Amino acid sequence: MSVKMICSDLDGTLLQYGKKTLEPLIFAQIEALADRGILFCPASGRQYTSLRALFAPVADRCAFLCENGGVLYKEETCIGKTPMPRALAEEIARDLWERSEGEGEVMLSGQNCAYLMERGLGMLDRIKFIGNRYRIIRDPADVPEDIVKVSVYLHEGVGPYVDRFVPRWQQANCAVAGPYWIDTTLANKGTGVRALCTALGIDPAEVLAFGDNYNDTAMLDLVGYPYIMDGAAEPLRARYPRHTPRPEAVLARLLDGTL
Repeated sequence: MSVKMICSDLDGTLLQYGKKTLEPLIFAQIEALADRGILFCPASGRQYTSLRALFAPVADRCAFLCENGGVLYKEETCIGKTPMPRALAEEIARDLWERSEGEGEVMLSGQNCAYLMERGLGMLDRIKFIGNRYRIIRDPADVPEDIVKVSVYLHEGVGPYVDRFVPRWQQANCAVAGPYWIDTTLANKGTGVRALCTALGIDPAEVLAFGDNYNDTAMLDLVGYPYIMDGAAEPLRARYPRHTPRPEAVLARLLDGTL
């Protein structure tokens, strides 16, 4: 198996829902991978500030795919960004706000700041929990920079709103991103991984990736070695033959040569 880069989704994959910190084992594995010339890249809907803090012990040895592929960082430098057309981003944000019937809160993501339209339903607590930089706004037009992602936080769960929003905003890659989030962005984890591979001279066929949700499929479809988590939805487990309960288990086998 020829692997040059590992890309891993975070929430629900490497970091179980509700947990704030990673297991120490992954840091040792990232160090060992780097020593062998294999780059580790968290691939998440989170922003760079949150991801770098989470991976602080090994951050200088990682690349970071942020905002579901909308922003790429390496060595504390933004090496790629995919802004949404401003009018489209604002239209989506207003639609998510108005058509969630008072049950949704909206987050617009810049390069490294989250702009929150909140109703006191829990989104702000979640953003504080994961360590994002943020600013409260009243209207999408208040965002003072390029918008790379627009998300809705649904405090009672995404279930009743998937059919309402996902088909409507397919032009912006609308997808379920977790139990409480639906995301839109012109980028996706697949375009982000491809751009990162191009920048670093890596063939996507030499990338191993982990995911657990529908917003991971573009990444998993691109790479040579896709893994889906055991706890993923049945259609996703059927789509990808490689399953694992934890990324660390696969990385251990890669490092000891038994994969």
